[in-house]
Amino acid sequence: MRKISKEEIVKTVKKLYMDAAISLPQDVSEALNSAYEAETGLAKEILKQIIDNQTVALEDRIPLCQDTGIAVIFVEWGSEVVYEDEDPIEAFNEGVRLAVKEGYLRASVVDDPIFERRNTKDNTPCIVHFELVKGDRVKIIVAPKGAGSENMSALRMLKPAQGLKGVKEFVIETVKNAGGNPCPPIIVGVGVGGNFEKAAIIAKKALLRKVGQPNKNPSYAQLERELLQQINSLNIGPMGIGGKVTALAVHIEYAPCHIASLPVAVNIQCHSARHKEAEI
Repeated sequence: MRKISKEEIVKTVKKLYMDAAISLPQDVSEALNSAYEAETGLAKEILKQIIDNQTVALEDRIPLCQDTGIAVIFVEWGSEVVYEDEDPIEAFNEGVRLAVKEGYLRASVVDDPIFERRNTKDNTPCIVHFELVKGDRVKIIVAPKGAGSENMSALRMLKPAQGLKGVKEFVIETVKNAGGNPCPPIIVGVGVGGNFEKAAIIAKKALLRKVGQPNKNPSYAQLERELLQQINSLNIGPMGIGGKVTALAVHIEYAPCHIASLPVAVNIQCHSARHKEAEI
């Protein structure tokens, strides 16, 4: 067994959140550069501004976007790891608090979603998804998620008879309804199967895959290619002004489901597809 301290988690989460806020993963940057080469006219100019924004953010160590997101954290916790303190969730929240304070990140979380909506002033509580895995390590992925793209996401409980056709129509409908609101070019995460909440979680987790890396299942990989082609034919384009590249990628994850259901979730990510990971 291996022990892990609160300080280790706090330090790791703080660094990951601050780094994610100011720099994109290399695969996202490369995909944006490819989109720039493919576009023309005003769409190309907008992509140039998006790419230049990355350079400024990294050089000046300032956020890529004014919306520094709600902190979504995926954790793979080794079965041989023992936590020394009482509540590991508090360690994740403390890491977020420190990142917001030291990184001058915008606090965007309110404590009550309907009535009082008071800002918690430190972007907590964060949202943590735990998965127990083999081993003596802890893998932490911090993925700040802005509201502009999150608000355009959707979930639908399809009937099994709607099948592949229904899944395709729902994904395309969701992207079409989103238009320019989620700041395209977007990444489209799709979760199929499981149940109501499982579909949504795997749709979000699909966004963490390297941009354009296909699903290991050939049937789903083919579906990803088909959907990407259809989405890019919508002519929504960068920031919604029209163009060839509306989406950088479509990533699908799937899970077994009940015989009487076909849950489908579409989680849209903006061009500022921020996430950083570390293992401790």
